[in-house]
Amino acid sequence: MSGTLPQSTTGRQPVEVHAPKKDQTATMIALVKHHAGPELQLDSNRAKPVCGPRDVLVKVKKVGICGTDRHIWEWDQWAASRIPVGIVTGHEFVGIIEAVGSAVTKYRPGLRVSAEGHTTAWADYNSRTGNAHIASDTKIIGIDRDGCFAEYVCVPEENVWPVHDSIPDKVAAVLDPLGNAVHTVMAANVSAKSVLITGTGIIGLMAVTVAKAAGASRIFATDMDPKRRALAKKLGAVEALDPRESGWINEVRKACRGEGADVLLEMSGAEPALTQGFEGLRNGGTAALLGLFKGPIKFDINSLVIFKGCTVLGVNGRKMFETWYQMEELLLSGRLELNDIITHEFPITQFKKAHETMITGEGIKVVMNVG
Repeated sequence: MSGTLPQSTTGRQPVEVHAPKKDQTATMIALVKHHAGPELQLDSNRAKPVCGPRDVLVKVKKVGICGTDRHIWEWDQWAASRIPVGIVTGHEFVGIIEAVGSAVTKYRPGLRVSAEGHTTAWADYNSRTGNAHIASDTKIIGIDRDGCFAEYVCVPEENVWPVHDSIPDKVAAVLDPLGNAVHTVMAANVSAKSVLITGTGIIGLMAVTVAKAAGASRIFATDMDPKRRALAKKLGAVEALDPRESGWINEVRKACRGEGADVLLEMSGAEPALTQGFEGLRNGGTAALLGLFKGPIKFDINSLVIFKGCTVLGVNGRKMFETWYQMEELLLSGRLELNDIITHEFPITQFKKAHETMITGEGIKVVMNVG
């Protein structure tokens, strides 16, 4: 796919953003959204991508399945309105650089890398002022251009992230969602503060261990799944509460000077959790919202935000590349506990079982082995 940016207000010419070309003489295996309906198809004869001058071709080793991939697999309303049929899906990966374009200067074949999944021409206001993760021309790997559920993926040089030797492949394959957790936690400045995390799905659980590593004083977590609650406590939450039970909000308030938690990290995307989270947040507290809601919601913004004097942060993706540096340092510190979150690995040929394991909740973070 390709697109053209509108004329810049500074007088610059429009910038062309091109998807990678295909090598018609070489093929690979890839998971493809083969029709406008559920599931994916394993294509063993997909054309291998060819690097442009500033692109890097990566031979994929491992990939992670995330919530977005579930939407694509199930072909819900969002996926049907957003995902082009025929695309290679997936955006979480680790691999080895096989080839680089003629204009690439920073990287060489043989380097183990991951990559930021949001691509941009680096020409708009946000890209040029440290907020490229919310650029107006963002294209996402596995959504707007071919992704990494394949033997090879092509990414722009600017998006490549060399993986430190100390970080194992299964962790390097899930840096994308870990970055979401790190971005959310760091945006809320949790050090020496009490933290309430509503929703302990994959990224919510990651947020527990990240918040602990970042110096949160006490962490309270909520989830309807008893297994997730138990794991949240193992990862560092002092309490893991069932949001369906009455009185838990008062318990959190009582534990926090009778006023509520200093920080709310909303990770669930569930309407009741949003209200409960703000009810459990103290006046003047900070709320960082990462969870995505299915549609418009009812929320008492007057009582829960304005009169409480709360600071509310909308969190999208990872900061490019501040979050990646933070993530690497946290991993190298040895303080992040991810082994209990990354629960299953399957060969890509067992992609149906891999997706079902994640969707049914049997597994938490599921990784597929490609090469």
